Amino acid sequence: MRGPLLAAAGAAMGGTGGPLARTIRAKLTAALQPTHLEVRDDSPRHGGPPGAETHFGVLVVSGLFAGLSPLQRHRLVHEALRAELAGPLHALQVTARTPEQWQSDPQNPPAPPCLGGSKREKRRG
Repeated sequence: MRGPLLAAAGAAMGGTGGPLARTIRAKLTAALQPTHLEVRDDSPRHGGPPGAETHFGVLVVSGLFAGLSPLQRHRLVHEALRAELAGPLHALQVTARTPEQWQSDPQNPPAPPCLGGSKREKRRG
């Protein structure tokens, strides 16, 4: 069941998104039962063709993260998205917080800059 925060986050992130964004949202919801989930498609910032869904950022707030280190939290997210990470998903930024952490600081960090350049840009010598 989607809570109001989860529904609002989906709407705020541009609706349902493309097929991979919907898959990411569905798998993280099923595996981690988040109270808040944001899925951000960063692919257009990385020089791929339109609609390329290859680079994503996720913010997952779940009670399942209580008592876990950041590395253990990331492993849970990666396990839920194992098939996508082996195939179409090239890069994934993960922010994983407990509901208490989210309540004390409800900010999603900005996406990191793309440092790899674009195939359409000429590299400086």
